[in-house]
Amino acid sequence: MPSPRTISTLIPARLDRLPWTRFHTMIVIGLGITWILDGLEVTIVGGVSGVLQEKATLGFSAAEIGALASSYLTGAVLGSLAFGWLTDRHGRRLFFFITLATYLLGVLLSAFSWDFWSFAIFRFITGAGIGGEYAAINSAIDELIPARLRGRINIFINGSYWIGAALGSGATVLLLDPAIFPVNVGWRLGFGIGAVLGLGILLVRGFVPESPRWLITHGYNHTAERTVHGIEATVEAESAHRLAAVDPADAITIHPRHSFGFGAVIRTMFGGYWRRALVGFALMVSQAFLYNAIFFTYALVLTRFYDVPGADTGLYLLPFAIGNFIGVLALGSLFDTVGRKQMIAATYILSAALLVLTGWLFAAGHLGVVGQTALWTLIFFVASPAASAAYLTVSEIFPLETRALAIAFFFSIGTGAGGIVAPWLFGTLIGTGAAWSLFYGYLAAAVLMIAAAIIEIAFGVAAERQSLERIAEPLSSRIDTR
Repeated sequence: MPSPRTISTLIPARLDRLPWTRFHTMIVIGLGITWILDGLEVTIVGGVSGVLQEKATLGFSAAEIGALASSYLTGAVLGSLAFGWLTDRHGRRLFFFITLATYLLGVLLSAFSWDFWSFAIFRFITGAGIGGEYAAINSAIDELIPARLRGRINIFINGSYWIGAALGSGATVLLLDPAIFPVNVGWRLGFGIGAVLGLGILLVRGFVPESPRWLITHGYNHTAERTVHGIEATVEAESAHRLAAVDPADAITIHPRHSFGFGAVIRTMFGGYWRRALVGFALMVSQAFLYNAIFFTYALVLTRFYDVPGADTGLYLLPFAIGNFIGVLALGSLFDTVGRKQMIAATYILSAALLVLTGWLFAAGHLGVVGQTALWTLIFFVASPAASAAYLTVSEIFPLETRALAIAFFFSIGTGAGGIVAPWLFGTLIGTGAAWSLFYGYLAAAVLMIAAAIIEIAFGVAAERQSLERIAEPLSSRIDTR
């Protein structure tokens, strides 16, 4: 006999069979616009790094610039873990607002930094907010977007960061022009404007519902049903068609609980799913090392090796950002059609090969500033969807009840191992002025990318067009969830 707490539900199947309508577009806007804002803000930081070394501003050294990036990433690591655990325990929707508010507070305070330590603390707060956003938003996106489109939408949203980066690179040209703003004012305005723009996102997010998948597994069956009925009614009205019937065979049986033991979460990720944990670790570490090694020190390379004025670095960041976003647009849908394993392995290997070639040409003195920028843009045309696919992977290959924490955990491990060390390391290498030393750093990043591709080929999951519940059975499908 079924337990009185046993529920048979079609909620996942009902969500996955929905046609794309304005409802889904609004979900994407409400949740994904944060990445645009983050790209704007982080790019301003990268663009002003050269200016911040001037005595007329804060007079930072190259190593301190790298350390500031590490402070931001440390905050992202700790914030993702704390908010990830809370998001799995208390729901996705509440933390849409808490994490965004934390992020905006850090951005606003950064505009008023007066020395290295104040800037480092405010960057830490900013990072804590964005780390929490990764956990709350990626889990909600996966749970609300139909399975057949989940891969490309997740990749597009994560890749929209580069829209903000393009805007940020263009903005630095104006903000850092001493003919328009005093040198110690323009960069501060960049942070202040970003914080003000972000306030509008809080209003947009009022449209986004709580995840029905989260509600049903945590014992809120009636709320979940009301939420799905509301979504279906909205979609039917927007599409002007009756929704297709759901096959009763797609029902899943769950034993709802309001909370799940931390021990059960850890045993799940590192017990029966240890191969998937290895995949997530490898993908996140390698892409974080590659991205943070180059992006957070991009302006330093331009100013140190190519004598580009600090105020002009935004001009070179612009094509780099555009190439990143075009990459996710051009290749994102292939992760749903060609397949996850094939596309992840291919993009990681190709990114690594291009990085080695570019690094050697740079060290050998065969590149000018235009050639360097063009090759970096080509590398990240491929690496951008690869990096976004890493976040997609860790968000869909573990059970629903562990999703936000899994995203947070692997983001933290990847960022801690690859992201916190990389800006400091490459900032130090750039400070030596030795091009070949920098090449060996690029070579290390390429080796990590190739190793991750091999692990993906061996243990990756063919998750394309599959229901989340088929990819990983919910913990609440089992009676014993201690």
